Amino acid sequence: MSDYPSNPAAAGKLRINRRAGIAGLLDQIRATPAGNILLAFIAIQVLLVAAGLMFPDDFRYLSASNISIMLKAIPTLGIIALGVGMLMIAGEFDLSVGTIYAFTAVIGSVIIASGLNAWIALPLIVGGGALISVTNGLIALRFALPSFIVSLGAMLFWKGMIFFIHGAQAIRFEASDTFRNVFAGSIGPIEMPFVWFFLVAFVFHALLRHHQFGNHVLAAGGNRDAATANGVNAARIKLICFALAGGTAALSGLISAARVGSATPAQGGGLELQAIAAGVIGGLALTGGRGSVIGVFLGAALIYTIQDVLLLLRAPGFFLDIFVGALIVLAAIGNQLVGGPRR
Repeated sequence: MSDYPSNPAAAGKLRINRRAGIAGLLDQIRATPAGNILLAFIAIQVLLVAAGLMFPDDFRYLSASNISIMLKAIPTLGIIALGVGMLMIAGEFDLSVGTIYAFTAVIGSVIIASGLNAWIALPLIVGGGALISVTNGLIALRFALPSFIVSLGAMLFWKGMIFFIHGAQAIRFEASDTFRNVFAGSIGPIEMPFVWFFLVAFVFHALLRHHQFGNHVLAAGGNRDAATANGVNAARIKLICFALAGGTAALSGLISAARVGSATPAQGGGLELQAIAAGVIGGLALTGGRGSVIGVFLGAALIYTIQDVLLLLRAPGFFLDIFVGALIVLAAIGNQLVGGPRR
């Protein structure tokens, strides 16, 4: 016997209640910091999976090789975007993260090739990346300059320094097999770069949503004067976020070098803008004070998903710029409508 009501009126009421329940659930999801991007990401994945099942030979989205490539490639942008996202929530920008990504990968490869153990080089390189970004923050805060402008200068400076120190040649990344397996190997079908991406996201999410530090980041980005009046050292919080941005850029550079087995001065171009795009698409306010790590995580995954689809469709590379540019504007408009004007 079916438990569906035989009375037409009761059946109609049940359908209405179900629709109301689904609508209520969607409203609850949208109300969360990453709700809109989560729904959009799920909808896009459903469409792509359906297309992959319907046209398995022409659209190999679900192939094992494509999934493996995505799990390796998404963290390159994703890990950088997480650090940049934390900094954006604190109300600042760092356009030098793409150059930090390349610079630290090259310098790390050089010092490891010279004989330094990769496990010793790792904290030195990550710390060096953090120091570069903190320097940007110190200059911006000390002289009351927009961090966007200061980091733009730093981007060009360190890009030139890469070629000055090492030239334009690629260099092999000669770390041990153990180091490579930890950062660029796999555990069954799960690629280690994605594991590191997930771990960094987990730690940043815990800091932002379940620790006093996260409250201070949101306060410093939302209204610095009010945060200071309430005892928050906004400058210190911002500098810590600068360190997170530079450190994650350096970590991503080393993971990428371990994955491909080499580093080149030309790598990393455009990553800084894609990282900002991931944050905006993920619901971060350009003015600071609002956003979530989950949103940045999904925003980075969505950008690479678009890139992967374009590659599978053999579309010209510039199509990615078109789509990402449109997404940035649309997401920024949506974020403004949802968040309202900044106080």
